[in-house]
Amino acid sequence: MTTTAPFSAPAWIRDAICWQVYPLGFCGAPRHREDLGGEGYGGADGENIVHRLGRLAGWLDHLVSLGANVLLLNPIFDAVSHGYDTLDHRRLDPRLGDERDLDALLAACRERGIRVVLDGVFNHVSELHPVARRAIAVGPHAPEGAHIRWSGEHPYGFEGNGDLIELDLADSVVQDSIVDVMTGWLRRGIDGWRLDAMYAAGPEAWAPILERVRAEHPDAWILGEVIHGDYPGFATASGADSITQYELWKAIWSSLRDHNLFELAHALGRHAEFLAADGGAHPLTFLGNHDTTRIASQLEDGRDLAAAYALLALLPGIPAVYAGDELGAVGVKEDRPGGDDAVRPAFPAAPAALGADGGDPADGSGAHGDDPAGRSGAAGADGAVAAPQGLALLSPGAAPRILEVHRRLFALRRREPWLATASVAVDEGTLTNTWAQITLTPSAAATGADDAAGGHPRALTLVLNLGDEDRPAPGNVLEAISGADMLDAVGPAAPRTVPAHGAAVVR
Repeated sequence: MTTTAPFSAPAWIRDAICWQVYPLGFCGAPRHREDLGGEGYGGADGENIVHRLGRLAGWLDHLVSLGANVLLLNPIFDAVSHGYDTLDHRRLDPRLGDERDLDALLAACRERGIRVVLDGVFNHVSELHPVARRAIAVGPHAPEGAHIRWSGEHPYGFEGNGDLIELDLADSVVQDSIVDVMTGWLRRGIDGWRLDAMYAAGPEAWAPILERVRAEHPDAWILGEVIHGDYPGFATASGADSITQYELWKAIWSSLRDHNLFELAHALGRHAEFLAADGGAHPLTFLGNHDTTRIASQLEDGRDLAAAYALLALLPGIPAVYAGDELGAVGVKEDRPGGDDAVRPAFPAAPAALGADGGDPADGSGAHGDDPAGRSGAAGADGAVAAPQGLALLSPGAAPRILEVHRRLFALRRREPWLATASVAVDEGTLTNTWAQITLTPSAAATGADDAAGGHPRALTLVLNLGDEDRPAPGNVLEAISGADMLDAVGPAAPRTVPAHGAAVVR
């Protein structure tokens, strides 16, 4: 890979903890548009606006109480169905509302010190997008046809999807348009971009685009979705600040499910190599997202969620909680049309409706899939309702305890901010299938700063115990999480121990 001119990552991302939301599902929007019968907008077609985006405002205090400070939004722009089939990058999807709704959300976030990152779906657009329509109409040999990618005489569909037409990011007109959209929304007050399917066009295609964006907005966070490969090399070559750490995601759920912590140890070795490489210092770490089965559905023994949550909160990088995971949400992604629905559910109007923040779930407020006016779902022209299913939890009674575990772990991360850039190593001498001691050491830069207690930061050890017995902790326990207590309120483990099916942070 070639490298691009280096940009310094914005300083604020070192303290970033993200809460990721898929807004169309979260807000109970219908899965498919029923108002796209016309060629464009301006009449009855395309103007069926329903103000649902405000539902997110009822959860912002929950975001802050979790310890997060970044709202990472999946697609919000005008689209045909799931949001990744964009029609207009400059317009809010009418299923969510209009510009006033988005301005109100941005203002509410600013009041709470929450930064907002939008999902930039620029690799491909809907076949109904004006650029795609014109290109397909004139063909691959005309100037306007050069704006999209072609497979011979046929438009190139993203990953075999004929309704998702890939743009040619090497085309200067396409580049100008993407830069205009990215900088325009940054001027409006957002703080960064998640670049969807960044891997598809490759880093060389993105480098000139991001160079122009960063020249005007050097404090913007650029997060790239990359599934496989050389994450730091991709970041360096493209100019992105962060890459999605899918290798670590897979290793966490797989190693905990199979009780094979040797797999986790190998992945953490790779993670350490990424962190030390140019471009690898700020990966996005996560247990799940809008494209994956929920972590609570991946683990057969729900008690082992305690270890997963500890890994997310303590490992270096930028952690992202997919909305609902902090409550023990369940949902399985399936490889079929509509197979993402279970992991993109509708949320109630506020956390109190779930009882997670001390409210009474019996009060019925914010019933799943309701719009702000209280109507269930949203009917199309034929009266059909196709709203997302409601949020499902592993154990409604355990939701407050699961949330409290997240708050405790992220509070520890806040007290030890050096963890974001720590080095990580596994004690191979004590490693077994069910026991791992993971040492987190302050980086050279962090050792020159005082910690919250007024001294230099000192290393921590995260200990995972997937066995059936409590074990003595190898140090002074700062925090311990018992999976059994989290799920069933059986009581905490004995002092100075690492709980069975749990985790402890020791020094």
